Amino acid sequence: MAQEQELESNTVKSCCSTDRSSVVIAPKNLKLKAAVKLADSKFAADPDTAGMLFIPGGTFLMGTNDKEGFAADGEGPVHSVTVNSFYMDETAVTNEQFGRFIAATGYVTEAQRFGWSYVFHLFVSEEEAAKVKTVPQTAPWWYPVEGADWNHPEGPDSHIEGREDHPVIHVSWNDAMAYCEWAGRRLPTEAEWEYAGRGGLTQKRYPWGDELKQGGEHNCNIWQGKFPVKNHASDGYLGTAPAKSFKPNGYGLYNMAGNVWEWCSDWFSPAYYQSGENDNPPGPRTGEGRVMRGGSYLCHSSYCNRYRVAARSKNTPDSSTGNCGFRTVQSAPQQ
Repeated sequence: MAQEQELESNTVKSCCSTDRSSVVIAPKNLKLKAAVKLADSKFAADPDTAGMLFIPGGTFLMGTNDKEGFAADGEGPVHSVTVNSFYMDETAVTNEQFGRFIAATGYVTEAQRFGWSYVFHLFVSEEEAAKVKTVPQTAPWWYPVEGADWNHPEGPDSHIEGREDHPVIHVSWNDAMAYCEWAGRRLPTEAEWEYAGRGGLTQKRYPWGDELKQGGEHNCNIWQGKFPVKNHASDGYLGTAPAKSFKPNGYGLYNMAGNVWEWCSDWFSPAYYQSGENDNPPGPRTGEGRVMRGGSYLCHSSYCNRYRVAARSKNTPDSSTGNCGFRTVQSAPQQ
């Protein structure tokens, strides 16, 4: 009970994620190299669009003026943006797909090199929780667990067996970029992500419309209950869900809301929408954090509320958590 009260008292309506610099832990194994062996990749030799969907280019209204939006995140103003056609992964990259990348290249993720990653407190075993000495002050529900990585999502006493079709987690932006290099693909720009996430709809709150539920059915994997101490999981999932859960949006893309945050290529700036860049905008030229989109299984309407299609957040490129993954894109030949 005391722990629950402490967690609740520290809850602020910021993002449900946190960055690596929030706690100080001596890094491990930084001498290990993380080189990507492109020659080992079937994708690098012959890039294709397997598992991807064609997203026809067009002009759309990006951002929101919705009262539910977070002004401090720079979700507005609504502005017209044009993007070229591209291909996008039907789902977030899965554990199985990421495992093939690791097997082909021997890549070592940043969580492995640092020796730890953030795990949501309810998923940490008593044995591993007893080893935690410090937590982020603004997000005490995140435990920096030594030995947590993509292959051990809750710590060294866990594994991904039976979760091969779930999105890979504990991957940093740098890790996602390494995968993209191997696969001959790239991360989506923030504009591409939102355009695809809307699924052809105009200024709707979610990828499927304005109502969170349709016909009483859940459309995404988010938090139900009292964050961060009780999740009723009425959508069927306490943590990640399989990458092809729920109905896809109008473009056939799965889980563009909830489940796991997804890295975009852009640097984050709350003022960027005021820059006037509206033709395939690449994002700010510099920054400290990279854009994340889509929200996660930890988002709740009373707290994070960033599973809305216009919502945006950020994290440092070296940070990894148990609720962040990615999907890739590939530019399409332009007419």
